Amino acid sequence: MRHAVIMAGGPGTRLWPLSRRGRPKQLLPLFNGRSLLQLARHRLEDLFQPRQTWVITSAAYLDQVAEQLPDLPRENLIGEPLSRDTANAIGLAANLLALRDADATMAVFTADHIIDPQDRFAAAIRLGLAAAEQSPDSLITFGVQPRSPHTGYGYLLRGQPVADRTYRVTQFKEKPTPQVAQEYVTSGQYLWNSGMFAWRASTILRELGRLLPENADTLRRLAAEWDRLAGTPAATERFSQLHRISIDYGVMEKATSVLVVEMDCRWIDVGSWAAVAALHEPDQAGNVHIAAQALTVDGTGNLLVGESDHLIVALGVSDLVVVHSPDATLVCRRDQAERLKELAALRVARFGQRFE
Repeated sequence: MRHAVIMAGGPGTRLWPLSRRGRPKQLLPLFNGRSLLQLARHRLEDLFQPRQTWVITSAAYLDQVAEQLPDLPRENLIGEPLSRDTANAIGLAANLLALRDADATMAVFTADHIIDPQDRFAAAIRLGLAAAEQSPDSLITFGVQPRSPHTGYGYLLRGQPVADRTYRVTQFKEKPTPQVAQEYVTSGQYLWNSGMFAWRASTILRELGRLLPENADTLRRLAAEWDRLAGTPAATERFSQLHRISIDYGVMEKATSVLVVEMDCRWIDVGSWAAVAALHEPDQAGNVHIAAQALTVDGTGNLLVGESDHLIVALGVSDLVVVHSPDATLVCRRDQAERLKELAALRVARFGQRFE
């Protein structure tokens, strides 16, 4: 049977001050009252039944996830006691899924993307699931046709075609310099690495066992006792022993058979306030307001964000990001919004965990 796993555990520090440790970016209602997690679930509704849809997130977010996705069975919400990157999140989910369905095919998605149009997205996912079933020894990834020489994404080099829009992966490339990114796009042979996958659950578990044997053994034993250990200090202790590593570094770049399905969609990794602004219709002056009460006077290109009735006014300024929360306010130039991740360390050094 086919299953979907949505990864929704990251804190999203680049959408501070609304995104916090206790309320990450994927749960913020920034898109016409809906969150990124809800949008991710909506994209999958015609592909997977609720019983076959799983979410792996931080244990601290479980109640919020359950509230936002009331149609999913509570037992399909997996709470990681600690963050140990995507290889371990996927490994835990795959082990739990395999215990329920030994012949499972699973597709893995993230909860921080905007993807459209829906019909092209769904068609690519169906191709990937079919490839995983027809080539059970292969790991399938989804590559997005690049629309610009973006330096914030990883890239995949396409090899020989094996089926409709499906190719062998020759090489994984990390985030390139602007010049190299332009060369990738001009060549027509590279795709953006979307971070979405499809495979047999047994296949990814086999590859985890081969490439990350200690982690794989810990995850297998933890999953076998998950009903008893979930939410306990014992689960936290076992998770703390896992080597932190991403699925790309830990598995995909070392696997012997990786295929990529080309996805011709608009795909945006919502990792900054600038990205959020680009997803909303601006006013005639190019300003975006995501707030109940906001006003821009004699200014262009501003993003004003707030969740309460607090009034935000931008007067005679342009190209600013202003984000108001009950205990912290961010003001920065739009071209500096990507730097919020580095600001996190400065906040902790000055104020401890108070504003995290």
